[in-house]
Amino acid sequence: MGKRLTDCITSQYIGAANRLNSKKARRRIVAYVESYDDIFFWRSVLTRFENDERYFEVLLPSRLEHLERGKKAAIMSMIATGGVGKNMIACVDADYDYVAQGATFSSKTILENPYIFHSYAYAIENMQCYAPSLHNVCVAVTLNDAQKFDFEAFLADFSTTIFPLFVWNVWSYRNAAERRFTISDFVRSIEMGSLSPENASAAIAQLRRRVAHKVKTLQSQHPGAKESYLKVKESLRELGIVPSETYLYIQGHHLFDKVIVPLMKKVCNTLVRERERDISRQSVHATQQRNELSCYTSSVGSVEYSLRRNVGYVASEQYRRIVSDLEKFLDNTSAPPLTITP
Repeated sequence: MGKRLTDCITSQYIGAANRLNSKKARRRIVAYVESYDDIFFWRSVLTRFENDERYFEVLLPSRLEHLERGKKAAIMSMIATGGVGKNMIACVDADYDYVAQGATFSSKTILENPYIFHSYAYAIENMQCYAPSLHNVCVAVTLNDAQKFDFEAFLADFSTTIFPLFVWNVWSYRNAAERRFTISDFVRSIEMGSLSPENASAAIAQLRRRVAHKVKTLQSQHPGAKESYLKVKESLRELGIVPSETYLYIQGHHLFDKVIVPLMKKVCNTLVRERERDISRQSVHATQQRNELSCYTSSVGSVEYSLRRNVGYVASEQYRRIVSDLEKFLDNTSAPPLTITP
């Protein structure tokens, strides 16, 4: 049975379709992403590059009668068939492929292919949790600008605390260690339990003790790894990964679901209760109080939703690197005036 036409779409196919349009028509560039959550992020990145000559269409790859998601389905199969090119690009989470620096097939492919763009941070969730933007997210959720918790200081402390263990984790992947310290092992080692603004400092102190214990265990398991460990540590610094920003490079779901969302919910609940008390105190009579509280309650947002739509990462170095990569790609593939090339 022959393949469906949609299974044969490649950069060359999109280029041929572009040539069928008017010479003045904008060139279409398809950008494939891994999941539904990635569509908004990459749309926010690519919008700035649209002009009278080109536009982007952000899509999920599909095959047969179902959607395939994930890096292997979205990217590797397209590469194997020569699908990506100047009219079709792939936009993916970096996962550990950036920090692995070519140590695995996936890492080598994603770093070397000029038509694949990655997030630099582990995943989109990490970017959505960009520390300098989290107070603004709290304001968006609660409509209360009081700063009840210093997210930047907390994430800097958290990051600095877990950095030595993060280096061991990357070392394990780069060196294919026999007793591998996996991402799952790393995530279990940095679990913090129930977090709140009140116990954040104590939780960091406890985490610091657990990390120190795990580091000693790894050192005893790999007594000859000191030199290679230090090389990995220096390599990470050269990649722009500083200890205070380690949170951007750990597993995104863990950071989002286990650290930031629980903590932010408690901060936002405090801010909401504070605003409700203000309304009750300032109301002249019961009817005004009910009306004002009803109006405020209907305006309060969802922490998860607001984080998913947070674009504060545009101020981050990781975002600037993504933009720089896309600028280079578009400079190299720009069409001459009034001429549409494949």
